Amino acid sequence: MIAVRETRGRKMPDLSAVGRAGVLTVATRGTEGAGEVQVSLRGATETLLAWSAEPLARGTHVVVVGVVSSRTVRVVRADEVGLG
Repeated sequence: MIAVRETRGRKMPDLSAVGRAGVLTVATRGTEGAGEVQVSLRGATETLLAWSAEPLARGTHVVVVGVVSSRTVRVVRADEVGLG
């Protein structure tokens, strides 16, 4: 899976976080607000802002499906992609 991020109106591929599994440390509120997810990136655990289409509880296992910016990602529940 290749994610696309938008930078100044241009769409660019971003392979760094997409497909990474993580756990929400702060619940998401769906389109009403971001939560936080911890994922392993570049040999370290990173905490990123996480947006989801539906509210997800703290502790939910998720997979990154898109990159919004260098510190913000889009996530879905891991069981939605067969990892949960």
